[in-house]
Amino acid sequence: MAATGGRRRGSPQGLPKKKVATGKDGRRAPSGSGGYRRKQLEGKGPTPKAEERTGHPAKRRAEHAATKERPAPRRPAAAGDEAELVYGRNSVLEALRAWVPATLLRVAPGLDRDPRLTEAVSLAGDRGIPVVESTKPELDRATDRGVHQGLVLTVPPYEYAHPMDVLATAVDSGRPPLLVALDGVTDPRNLGAIVRSAAAFGAHGVIVPGRRSAGMTASAWKTSAGAAARLPVAQAVNLTRTLRELAAEGLVVVGLDGHGSLDLDDLAVATDPLVLVVGAEGGGLSRLVGEACDLRVSIPIAGAVESLNAGVATGIVLAEVARRRRLAV
Repeated sequence: MAATGGRRRGSPQGLPKKKVATGKDGRRAPSGSGGYRRKQLEGKGPTPKAEERTGHPAKRRAEHAATKERPAPRRPAAAGDEAELVYGRNSVLEALRAWVPATLLRVAPGLDRDPRLTEAVSLAGDRGIPVVESTKPELDRATDRGVHQGLVLTVPPYEYAHPMDVLATAVDSGRPPLLVALDGVTDPRNLGAIVRSAAAFGAHGVIVPGRRSAGMTASAWKTSAGAAARLPVAQAVNLTRTLRELAAEGLVVVGLDGHGSLDLDDLAVATDPLVLVVGAEGGGLSRLVGEACDLRVSIPIAGAVESLNAGVATGIVLAEVARRRRLAV
């Protein structure tokens, strides 16, 4: 019997019958890919450069080179470089009277009528400081449940100058530069008093270390009695290195030391470009800072007093320097 090429019933060309996709309701599903295959075929644009590919060695090299070329900041960062809160009616009022820089005064609603409150709000308005109402729970959280009495003043971080910028200003003044550097002075009231004396006796600026030193807080600003608004305060990353840089610029580095070999009455270099270094109370100058000093001067003290407050001692030396400079003119 001869073989014949036949077709399967119901299937053209002898091919198996194609299955038709159906939905859950048994109806035939629409044909097509829904655009899925077309999206797969779409181009993704040109290949990015090696320097732009995430994780590529060329990108890491470029980022490293950009970091090396970035200029160093002019002002060193301080650990406490953040806004400060002054709270309590007396403290806030004293800060406003002393013209402490402030950016916001928060007042709790429904406070009793108090002349301190009225004056604080008036002073803030005169100086253009925004005054907003804050609830007592909000002020409690902001001050960590401190005794705020419904008044909280926000003081922005102090903007320190760079030591070399202060020196440049001193040189341009036409007078022999006179700077004051503090080594380990941690009481902000002492810092404020020294800034006040420095401004009164013709100094060009004050230098403080970035660590283990008092900063220009609201307390220091108040003690300066407004002098901080006129006299720049610089911050040094490394005080010893800064003193050596100042010495290289021609300044005589004089350390104030209770056991110094040179008496203040014999300070002949007072009329020269000078940087006076003041140490901590009790501890005095640190070893490295003391080694960076060209001279160590002491204040003659009579009677039973063993030492002087750092702010008082600085004022005495600066007054003597100012007296000698007046006579030399």
